[in-house]
Amino acid sequence: MRPRHIALTALGGVAVIAGISAVPALADHAAPAQDDGEAVTATLETPPLFDADDADADDPAIWIHPEDDDESLVITTAKEAGMNVYDLDGELVQHIEPRPAPSDEDNPGRYNNVDIVTGFELGGEAIDLAVASDRGMDTLGLWTIDPDSGELTDVSDPASVPIFSESQEDINEAHTAYGLTTWADDSGAYALVSRNAETQVALLKLVAGEDGIVGYETVRVLELPGEFTLPDGSSWAPCADPGEYAQFEGMVVDDETGIAYLGQEDVGIWRVGADLTGEAELVDTAVEFGLPGEFDPEEDDCVYGENPGVGGDVLHTDVEGLTIYEGKSESFLLASSQGDDTFAVYSTDEGNEYLGSFAVGDGDATDSTQQSDGADVVSTGLGDFEDGLLVVQDGDNTPEGSDESSTNFKFVDWEDVVNGSGIGELAAGGRHSNHHR
Repeated sequence: MRPRHIALTALGGVAVIAGISAVPALADHAAPAQDDGEAVTATLETPPLFDADDADADDPAIWIHPEDDDESLVITTAKEAGMNVYDLDGELVQHIEPRPAPSDEDNPGRYNNVDIVTGFELGGEAIDLAVASDRGMDTLGLWTIDPDSGELTDVSDPASVPIFSESQEDINEAHTAYGLTTWADDSGAYALVSRNAETQVALLKLVAGEDGIVGYETVRVLELPGEFTLPDGSSWAPCADPGEYAQFEGMVVDDETGIAYLGQEDVGIWRVGADLTGEAELVDTAVEFGLPGEFDPEEDDCVYGENPGVGGDVLHTDVEGLTIYEGKSESFLLASSQGDDTFAVYSTDEGNEYLGSFAVGDGDATDSTQQSDGADVVSTGLGDFEDGLLVVQDGDNTPEGSDESSTNFKFVDWEDVVNGSGIGELAAGGRHSNHHR
């Protein structure tokens, strides 16, 4: 059965939900029969980042060198520890410090998600940009990427206003910029930015300023649902701390279709036009969709009841790490299913058919990946990754028996994904990237 569209209307530049009365009927996403694939393992990994150092790996973005694919880089966020840039061997080549707090009572910078814009016109030249959501400041961080060395240089407009907050006091409440993805068309380059602990997603246009700086302006803000009507007529919202709602983080735009996929962590995956106009629909819901839960202040956690079984069959909360592989003839949407440490693969056709899942397990060179947050993939052959490269965050990189909690990034050869996910010949290698090149 095809999903029912949910109507969205725009009022005063802010999109609002119209006429939501029931959960959309979702397509059957039960796992298809698959041949046994080979184990998917990572080729290499980056050095660990330790919680004790306030360093937490979160999201990667792959930058393709314009002249030499082998010199391409992986730009990553480390939250309170700033940003780290790695070469294709997983070696650190640049570190960027987070922004300092405005005062001792305020939050410091915290880079959460990052993406790439290519061919941005700045000072009469077409340059590449790295764009990151700064959760601590509720702004964007923007860096030019040197076309020869790959070095990042901060060009963020210091006069940029917060994306969602009205004051520093609001910023300190941390309902700030969270997930991020970028896209471009003939009218310019844009960022989609979600809001922590809220159901809002903002569309920002990147603006070239004087003296080589880059700012942004808000085009519109989309408010997506945080509460749903279940088939039995009851109302349901994911359990959360008081005052927090079903937020989005993993997001990606399909350059071929102009469709944005938005991962609502405790709900599922939505699709909507990248300009946040038109209708939005749920592609798939999490297995835990409809799970009753109540926040227990004494335990400082949710207490859950029995799952009513109205959700999907594939994704387990949290739904994170959305990215698109653009192949020669087929494209694939990948989504991190944190609850069972797998990645689900969907087609990017209108029906978004579920094609298979895979996990990144223990290998000869690296350990397995758990609770993955961010991910990025390109189909361009880079270095030893001749069929494309998938980079995933490992949310639990801590060796067994160690008390030092750590995270890092795993580099996975796309050929291994093909062999281990059940998508087989559909996923033949490509020679272009999903970064507007």
